[in-house]
Amino acid sequence: MLASLFQNISPIDQSIKASHILVILPKLDKIPKKSDITGEEPLKKLLLRREMQLTELSDTPVSANLEKGELCAWVMLDTSKTVFDQQTCVRKALKLLLSENPSEIHINVYGTTQQRKDSSELAVYATWVNGAALPVRKNKPVRKPLDKIYLYGYKDDDNFTLQRALAEGNLLARGLTALPANELTPKTYRQQIKKLADNEGWKYQEYDLNKLKEIGAGAFVAVAQGSDSEDAVIVHLQHHCKQHAQNKNVAIVGKGICFDTGGHNLKPARHMQGMHEDMNGSAVALGILLAATRAEIPISIDCWLAIAENHISPRAYKQNDIISALSGLSIEIVHTDAEGRMVLADTLTLANKLKPDLIIDFATLTGSMKTALGSRYSGIFSNRDDLSQKALSAGKRSGERVCLFPMDADYEESLESNVADIKQCEIGGEFDHILAACFLRRFVNDTPWLHMDLSASSHKDGLGAVDSEITGFGVSWAVEFLRTV
Repeated sequence: MLASLFQNISPIDQSIKASHILVILPKLDKIPKKSDITGEEPLKKLLLRREMQLTELSDTPVSANLEKGELCAWVMLDTSKTVFDQQTCVRKALKLLLSENPSEIHINVYGTTQQRKDSSELAVYATWVNGAALPVRKNKPVRKPLDKIYLYGYKDDDNFTLQRALAEGNLLARGLTALPANELTPKTYRQQIKKLADNEGWKYQEYDLNKLKEIGAGAFVAVAQGSDSEDAVIVHLQHHCKQHAQNKNVAIVGKGICFDTGGHNLKPARHMQGMHEDMNGSAVALGILLAATRAEIPISIDCWLAIAENHISPRAYKQNDIISALSGLSIEIVHTDAEGRMVLADTLTLANKLKPDLIIDFATLTGSMKTALGSRYSGIFSNRDDLSQKALSAGKRSGERVCLFPMDADYEESLESNVADIKQCEIGGEFDHILAACFLRRFVNDTPWLHMDLSASSHKDGLGAVDSEITGFGVSWAVEFLRTV
């Protein structure tokens, strides 16, 4: 649940009882005379004591107690900086307040009408996203959710519908990803998805393991068969925006490996830690679908979720197995820990059969992408140059930054097999993020396609507007991207 929002076009006044206040200033060299900025005198004294210039608030927010004991944080938004940098600064300012677990936050924005609009949109989104509590199983939770947000200085006639939708989508993605693997199994995951679909009016369809065997989805089945419980499934959700009859149809595909042991190529302990988050691609896909639905983005969406676990067992697939995928391609298995591309191969094939205008897939797919980029960016690949450029632009506008990687034809040589149509991967793995994309490309044919390898799904200190280690990266990017297709 998001905090309730109350808006007031007038600035905050001294009669209002506010325990925690966020003041957002436009770019200023000095505080204007008769500005009536909340906490102006304590701010001046604080800056003097720290030998800071006012402009430094655009990098380093500060906080202090006001006369009546209120905690006030001040931050400056410099619109000449990137969206990511502005988000980061607001996140840091909010952290100064949220660390005290307040029940409400009062936000006061200053500047021109446009400056107050921009500040309000960013601040409200960041407060919603960070004011909610992610699932924990402590007897005494460290965080309690924020109950109310009061905004002064600007009023949005649409009640921040887009920001609310983005926050709800991001929180859905992060909340699912945070669940431990013993709670989020393929069975319980599909139950949650079905309930969500009923609430949102999405059409729900399942391809269970028996059905997938029947239609010849051997790549997915190869991974799923290693689990004792045959609860793996490909879920298909459909949403059509009723207000627009001539919608473009976009297929969104997500990798949903609820836990990844590596299979017979068993991961060492340090690499298996956190593998309950290997379903993050599917959680992001769900978050995108939710955000697009509630924001009424004028597109039709088919959402495909490849939900399974990658276990070790006598039935689990092995190195040197040859698997027949749903597309008809035979695959030589090289490494059982490259299971993500296997379940995605058949899911992409199913998605492509409906002839969408565009396919986008999301997956925590390769360790080599995190090696290449770290966890501040995610990597993208595409079979269309125009989509690549739109994706990069959406990253800049949303604050969820992406980096474009090559996928030239000569990389395909590394996937040539002597015994099958294609190799799953190479043992070395130095550029496995590229080979994984080349592999997936085989299953979309010539349909316009984007692949995002979610190296930024988790970042220790938070990322952009989001203060938790689990970032929900991809939801804001996708909504921004989809608004332009």
